[in-house]
Amino acid sequence: MESGNVLNKTEDGRQAWREDVNGYVSTRPITAASRFSELLKFRALLWTLAWRDIRVRYKHSVLGVAWAMFIPVSMMLIFSFVFTKVVKVDTDVPYIIYAYSGLLPWQFFSSSTTAATNSLLANRSLVTKIYFPAEVFPFSSILAAFVDFLAGSIVLVALMAYFAMTGSSINISWTVSLIAVVLFVQVVFTAGVSLFLSMGNLFFRDVRYIYSVVISLWMFSSSVVYPMKVADPRIQWLLNLNPMTPILDAYRDVLLKGKVFDAASFGYSAIVAVVVFLCGWALFYRLQHRFAEKA
Repeated sequence: MESGNVLNKTEDGRQAWREDVNGYVSTRPITAASRFSELLKFRALLWTLAWRDIRVRYKHSVLGVAWAMFIPVSMMLIFSFVFTKVVKVDTDVPYIIYAYSGLLPWQFFSSSTTAATNSLLANRSLVTKIYFPAEVFPFSSILAAFVDFLAGSIVLVALMAYFAMTGSSINISWTVSLIAVVLFVQVVFTAGVSLFLSMGNLFFRDVRYIYSVVISLWMFSSSVVYPMKVADPRIQWLLNLNPMTPILDAYRDVLLKGKVFDAASFGYSAIVAVVVFLCGWALFYRLQHRFAEKA
């Protein structure tokens, strides 16, 4: 055996892992279930990395985690002024809560994927020296952003309670329980996009700069602060390819309109989410042995 290489044998004598100065290569058949099981073994590390990101983000901050509420609230106020006083936008619920119910999940998606893009590079010292599933880095970025999402949800619940008590045109019913389904689909899609971005940025440093532009354009081509309805059927068809729009609409359907999300459009987003996640995860695992070399 060469110096610097470590061979671990399975019970039947086959080589399981090879670690050397260039990283690690799996020669053992892998399944999604076994990979997920392996990730669960490192859940403590996942929580530690997420908590570290949260502490660093709000260290020496006066408002602390309240920034998680301040950012979507400030954007809500700006867009509310623009789309109720300057350019009128018709929505079937009060615009202020329409905007916030779109901005909050979008902020979760945007923050998660943006942070995940640089997650492997930011942790290069761990990537190059220790073996564990590298998925914990982009996934910890999602977990940290989810804490902000929960904090921002306090404002959304307060807005829902206010408009429900004042008799505004929102309908809160049992469909609120479906929020778990909508959130799950968004998290799966976010995780898939994060896997692609994190390894893409590791191989090509331009990815994070390109994505900073893409995420801004993506926001305005999604139903974040206005409905995505246009007269031209060709443009509408292109807009319907965006999987985030049905997810954002589903949030409003189950939370504010008291109805089940549209099965066709939301089903499309769910399928896209699963495909993106599985493809991203498979490619991530396939290329993981080159991460140490590129970091």
